[in-house]
Amino acid sequence: MKHKLLYALASAMILVTGASHAQDKKTLAIVVKGLDNPFFEQINLGCQEWMKNNPDSEYECIYTGPASSTDEAGEVQIVDDLLTRGVAAIAISPSNAPAMANRIRQIAPDVPVMTIDADFLEQDRDLRATYLGTDNYLMGVKMAEQAAMLKPDGGSVCLQLGNVAADNINARAQGFRDTAGGEKGIDRLDGQNGWTEIEGCPVFTNDQADLANQQMADTFTANPDLDAFILIGGWAQFAPQAYAQVTDQVMDKLKSKELIIIAGDTLPPQTQAFRDGRSHSQVGQRPFEMGLRGPDVMIQLINGEQVDDPLYTGLDVCNLEDAGFCADN
Repeated sequence: MKHKLLYALASAMILVTGASHAQDKKTLAIVVKGLDNPFFEQINLGCQEWMKNNPDSEYECIYTGPASSTDEAGEVQIVDDLLTRGVAAIAISPSNAPAMANRIRQIAPDVPVMTIDADFLEQDRDLRATYLGTDNYLMGVKMAEQAAMLKPDGGSVCLQLGNVAADNINARAQGFRDTAGGEKGIDRLDGQNGWTEIEGCPVFTNDQADLANQQMADTFTANPDLDAFILIGGWAQFAPQAYAQVTDQVMDKLKSKELIIIAGDTLPPQTQAFRDGRSHSQVGQRPFEMGLRGPDVMIQLINGEQVDDPLYTGLDVCNLEDAGFCADN
């Protein structure tokens, strides 16, 4: 019943979002993993900014997704419905990359399909024209570089990941492990360059902020000598009050750098957490730019223009040595 209610709400949002322009404008759809994630709201703001900047365009940008980031099946159904109803092009951030690719392969849409923020698995990338978003492997590399600056001898580490089948998150984890360990293709850090993943990790948040914070609290309690906790995505920090309570438990260790926290993304609550000493480095994506550029890329694809693949939107890093970016956000 809960799944059906969430899907009904998301489907209604699709209809409401596009209603005002549906009769005279062609739809460029952006579908994200879940409307409950503030990271994706930045993509929405970019989409809205594009609309504001292009009032006379024959196209409209609509932003949608399932109400909950845990509703992988709901996201697939929304994409199915949009393609059935008819859109000019679609940009998808797949939560479950294999499931979404499988459905796209079955539908075989005759409109341009691209991915945004998260990509299909390598074997399914023939299904989309291009990917627009972060170089996620490089993001993991940057996080490992930050960890190495703070802990040059390595240490015990726990990685916090999102959905098991999210290609972007898994790419970041691979970039972190390869860089921290100093060799390619590491499945799990087991002493390479001094880094060892502790028992019980990685942990998977399923993109839920409350679960992310509970996992952090449990990990800190069970592992008092932990050297590093790596939020491959920013989930826990998306709930600032809960994150503050969790980090209060280890503030002395954070101040002394006995325990370090490296986190993905640089949304305002996250940069505030950094300034409050609740993380040592933030490696940020540019979701607003994804939402702003997405419609133009889709129009290029509609017009049959050559588009680079992938299209990377860049990264922003703030740390204790160079806090300029985080100081302004």
